[in-house]
Amino acid sequence: MPELLLEILSEEIPARMQARAAADLKRLVTDGLKAAGLEFSSANAYVTPRRLALVVDGLPEKQPDVSEERRGPKVDAPEQAVNGFKGSLPDGAVIEERETPKGTFFFALVDTKGAATADVLPDLLSKAMADLPWPKSMRWATYPGRWVRPVHSMICVFGGAVVAAKLGEVTAADTTVGHRFLAPDAITVTDFADYKKKLEAAKVMLDPAERRAKIEADAKALCEKEGLSLKDDQGLLDEVTGLVEWPVTLMGTIDDQFMDLPDEVLSTSMRAHQKYFSTLGKGGKLANRFIVVANTETGDGGKQVVAGNERVLRARLSDAKFFWDQDRAASLASRAPALKDRVFHAKLGTLDEKVDRMQALAALLTTFVPEADKDRVRSAARLAKADLSTGMVGEFPELQGIMGRYYAQHDGEDASVADAIAEHYSPLGPNDTCPTQPVSVCVALADKIDTLVGFFAIDEKPTGSKDPYALRRAALGIIRLVLENGLRLPLAKVFADAHGTLGTGDNPADDLMAFFADRLKVHLREQGVRHDLIDAVFALGGEDDLVRLIKRVEALQQFLATEDGENLLTAYKRAANILRAEEKKDATEYRDAPDPDLLSDDAEKALADALDHAKPAIDNALVAEDFVAAMQALAGLRKPVDTFFDDVTVNADDAALRVNRLKLLNGIRSALDGVADFSKIEGK
Repeated sequence: MPELLLEILSEEIPARMQARAAADLKRLVTDGLKAAGLEFSSANAYVTPRRLALVVDGLPEKQPDVSEERRGPKVDAPEQAVNGFKGSLPDGAVIEERETPKGTFFFALVDTKGAATADVLPDLLSKAMADLPWPKSMRWATYPGRWVRPVHSMICVFGGAVVAAKLGEVTAADTTVGHRFLAPDAITVTDFADYKKKLEAAKVMLDPAERRAKIEADAKALCEKEGLSLKDDQGLLDEVTGLVEWPVTLMGTIDDQFMDLPDEVLSTSMRAHQKYFSTLGKGGKLANRFIVVANTETGDGGKQVVAGNERVLRARLSDAKFFWDQDRAASLASRAPALKDRVFHAKLGTLDEKVDRMQALAALLTTFVPEADKDRVRSAARLAKADLSTGMVGEFPELQGIMGRYYAQHDGEDASVADAIAEHYSPLGPNDTCPTQPVSVCVALADKIDTLVGFFAIDEKPTGSKDPYALRRAALGIIRLVLENGLRLPLAKVFADAHGTLGTGDNPADDLMAFFADRLKVHLREQGVRHDLIDAVFALGGEDDLVRLIKRVEALQQFLATEDGENLLTAYKRAANILRAEEKKDATEYRDAPDPDLLSDDAEKALADALDHAKPAIDNALVAEDFVAAMQALAGLRKPVDTFFDDVTVNADDAALRVNRLKLLNGIRSALDGVADFSKIEGK
């Protein structure tokens, strides 16, 4: 069956946009094909810095013929409606009258011949390309269309013949070009196999997975020759893959004069500006070699390319060395006052004011962080942001905190203070290491809590997909710090204390607790914890101790996984539904204890007795935070509850008996709701 080949050749596509663009092109084209009734066997998208390509295999020569039935107006409908229906039908439609339960209607049988696929494709492909959702796009020259970068040409071939699709003023043909410098001549292609083979000969590796694998393999081979290893950097590998069409991997040397710079400075200088890979020697220490990936071949085996890159790196590292020496000429503490000139947020003051709040809050947090020394915590909080006024961090913002640790060590600060300066930004994500040292934990919590409380107080909350101040990440950071360090931290009180140091806006503690409930669900989702159980525990109100909350959720999840738990949940929902209906009908609530003198049936007596024994056992277990024991006490209700529903009619004819039994149902509801709000829990 015929094959469709599409290529859009343009100026360089930013590496960060390439993978998404390839996926979007494939989605838009294949969705269009399916909507047009054109089935296919496979579709694959490819991307290089200069081209987006798509191949779709197994397409039919034409759309399938379609027969459809259309119902029109009633036979006795106004003439205008009847004529309108008949006029909307294509030639050859067969009209008939047909009886239905709602009267006699006109029906039309319409047979539509499928169009040739080659005739369908031009508009379909043009629309798909026009709809491609680039994060940023541009216009160029006088062309009406938009693309991420100016488009040079386009291939569109179906079954060996050109399809006249258009993108702006560019009309598809069957020609492209190879590598910009190594093989810029025109190439004529007939199908994907021919296209890929000729591109390879023209120094273009079309498949990003192949380019990525080649870069990694060649880099590791160069390292092995020197007795080194390649520093793992998957993000940089992805980026460099998107920068080259014909990867040529080379190794350069770092001048010895720069090797006394911190490893992070060396690797960041190479990575951020030059896209070089770092190498490691024995013991994992940074080696004086780097890997550069060129997009060209040279007759000298890359010697000039390496020399040029070494020269550029030498200039970069000379600047870094200057900053390193200059920054250490003054103490970190002496740089802290400069934060008065740096605005944190217009409504939240300067960085110096934020640091003051962090100091006060971090000192309060020492109460809840075992072995946290208050003086060291204050010192670390005071110095935490000081490196933002250094030359090195000004040049490399991603080194904030890291350089602060080096400068604090140089100044002779306590090791825990220096570590806290580096670690207080952590954890930055789900895979980042979470601080465990007491001083680091206090300062990290203080920084994140101050940020959250401040932005919530001025009503700068995350909305939808927008979170410009990374507040969701800050909340997840707090959750990880609390849970992974087992901190019994009363969040509502801490939020109130943090707001007290702020002096602006209303106390956002309630909004923040709701926000944390959502973030906690996200955090626990990967661990298989159900979101409805978190809702059920949060719904109790007054729970702001995350460690205790998680213990309760885990015990609840284990309980509901048992037969007793599953059956008791079903019984709870049955009881709650009956109560809801009867309380609405009677316009009252049955919250009182049942009258023991009205318990006439053995099953209801047994249930009342079981509830009387279970409630104190549950209460005592909850006070002791023994949630497993609380669940075991609930499990003891399963048999009497089942027997009650099997043997007892709740809505008895005797009004007093009915009310008493409804109160007994409330006993079931209140016993379970003391552990969690079971109405929030989803049944199977």
